[in-house]
Amino acid sequence: MTSDGSRPQLEHDEAELIMEDGGVYRNPTEVKMSQIVLPCHANHRKELSVGQLLKWMDSTACLSAERHAGCSCVTASVDDIHFERTIGVGQVVNIQAKVNRAFNTSMEVGIVASCEDLYSNSHWTVCQAFATFVARSTGTEKVHLKQLVPRTHREQVEYSVAAERRRMRLIHIDTMKDLLNSTSFQSSISERVDEGQDEEKEVPAERTRVESVELVLPPHANHQVSTFGGQIMAWMENVATIAASRLCNAHPTLRTIDMFHFRGPSQVGDRLILKAIVNNTFKNSMEVGVCAEAYQGEEPLRHINSAFMTFEVLDEEGSPRPLPPICPEPKDGKRRYQEAIARKKIRLDRKYIISCKYTEMPLSVPWDPTNQMLAARNKWVLSSKKNNVKLYTLEENQTLSFRVEAEVKVPAARAFLLLSDLSRRPEWDKHYKQCELIVPVDEDDLIYRVLTPSVSEGGKVQDFILLASRRPPCDDGDPYVVALRSVTLPTHPPIDDINRGEVFCAGFTIYEVSESVSKINYYNQTNPGVLPYIATDIAGLSSSFCSTFLSCNKFLLENRTGPSVISNAAM
Repeated sequence: MTSDGSRPQLEHDEAELIMEDGGVYRNPTEVKMSQIVLPCHANHRKELSVGQLLKWMDSTACLSAERHAGCSCVTASVDDIHFERTIGVGQVVNIQAKVNRAFNTSMEVGIVASCEDLYSNSHWTVCQAFATFVARSTGTEKVHLKQLVPRTHREQVEYSVAAERRRMRLIHIDTMKDLLNSTSFQSSISERVDEGQDEEKEVPAERTRVESVELVLPPHANHQVSTFGGQIMAWMENVATIAASRLCNAHPTLRTIDMFHFRGPSQVGDRLILKAIVNNTFKNSMEVGVCAEAYQGEEPLRHINSAFMTFEVLDEEGSPRPLPPICPEPKDGKRRYQEAIARKKIRLDRKYIISCKYTEMPLSVPWDPTNQMLAARNKWVLSSKKNNVKLYTLEENQTLSFRVEAEVKVPAARAFLLLSDLSRRPEWDKHYKQCELIVPVDEDDLIYRVLTPSVSEGGKVQDFILLASRRPPCDDGDPYVVALRSVTLPTHPPIDDINRGEVFCAGFTIYEVSESVSKINYYNQTNPGVLPYIATDIAGLSSSFCSTFLSCNKFLLENRTGPSVISNAAM
């Protein structure tokens, strides 16, 4: 919900563009739909069913695509659907769709669904999605779409990002193959199996298998007399929810849908076979694979659609609860198990790198003593644990943050002194190739230039201009704090052959557990420059975070004796 009760919009509150005739500009492809949620639209929890929402979203997006194409359009795919909130009976769903970019014969339509409470006059975003539509020709020749001209800054951003999303869709299969065949991926799969599997708690994947049949009737058809794409998506969501429920014996909550990929048409009279199974489980989520096949009479099955959905099971406080591990079936089950892990990493990259790629909000800021470097966060979710080193993640306001936590047998004051001196970090952190002190602003605020290795073979190295602020505890029970963030200095502009990276918000908190033991937390709010270093850890493909923290622990133990106060010589 927005703080002032204002309605979330697809234009993200961009200033209105005034036309030459004095009128307010409105995107000519924009289509809006408003529906009040009735009991017939709701599930057993009196919340709008996701299937019904998908039908409304597909209808709105299709009308937007047809407004631009000037002819009938069909859904080719719907992807990157992230569900943030739910909608109750009696509330209003507002759906807004517009064409982001037209290519040769296809176009991307951006969709935003929001909720409106008529009694409190509050509004909140429910989900966003991107749909690809293809213009349907009436003859033998394909329909070539007219190009879209972005008028506002927000339209220009979406126009650019749409091309990147399209590129990712086209290379998705090759990306998956490359990742599955990589040596590091295969070794991480073996490591994950060795670490986390408890055979007594494993749930056989076969137990979650669901198969259901639907007869396509005239009410299920669209205005083109083909099976309505939204209806197929709703049926697929239904069987996926059943599969997820069989794993956890509870009511799951759908969080994301990677992609609905329509591979062929369906007509009235078709029998649709819908199949679903849990492919893999992670710490607090599970992936369910779904496919839809059609046939009439004795003809062979036609593959109509496939999708991958991520579910969570929430506890009474609304937090995701741990899920039991899955025991995959031989052959195809093991393939689906591995592909689910690969998709998790690809999904992470797409959500937090590509979606931010064209934003122009600078992360670094001119140095100012009043800048606040580190903010406390809540609702952290445990992602993985190894050797008593824990990795937590937090998704909030379209950003991803991570936290690494462990205890060390070093006094808190001494750990604070060692960790606040960034010039010594290359001794234990392989990501810090060099660290040079540039400006000692005062005894508690220092500016460094950090050089890090490339995240890809043959790529450029990165450098960071970081302000490190260190603060001792104010009261008993407060932590020692080392806060880091990027700043800009006119004396150190970016260099052509080195990528200038950014750190938005990072640092350490160090709590005193006892006189000789301290608990250390490392925080980092990711961005496209930082995420590649940690993405494989968050996706469950690696545990390098653990080895880095163990290296830090070794460094602290080797230097645990010495002064516990900051001396001027450390400047």
